[in-house]
Amino acid sequence: MVLTARSLRVDASLGSLAEVRGFIRRAAADADAPVSCLEDLVQAVDEAATNAIVHGYDGAPGWLEVSAELSGPNFVIHLADAAPEYDPTAVPEPDLSVPPMARKPGGMGVHLIRTCTDTMVHRPRPGGGNILTLARRIRPSAEEEA
Repeated sequence: MVLTARSLRVDASLGSLAEVRGFIRRAAADADAPVSCLEDLVQAVDEAATNAIVHGYDGAPGWLEVSAELSGPNFVIHLADAAPEYDPTAVPEPDLSVPPMARKPGGMGVHLIRTCTDTMVHRPRPGGGNILTLARRIRPSAEEEA
């Protein structure tokens, strides 16, 4: 099945996350994404959207726009906001040698996004804000199929 590009705009509130997760599930299912891939995408988008809401807007009113499309073998998601500019791709990898119970809460979200996707690209949004692009291969490339 071919996924046509689609988008969703929601208020930047934690109450909107269920709608965002449902949007990603439907779009990934329409693209025939394997279940494991679909769940990874939902997890990555949920984390990125939560970060924008909690850390980006920091309680201020705002919005998130999520778009999804199939581009060749990749499921591509764009998350746009008008929060202060923040580049998660510049966040260093966490020290994974520290046992989970010895860690301070937080600090693993960007690592989770990286783990659940193949690429993560940030760019400033014209007029202010952020555009985060996440991609995950859901189909073998033509070279892989040959």
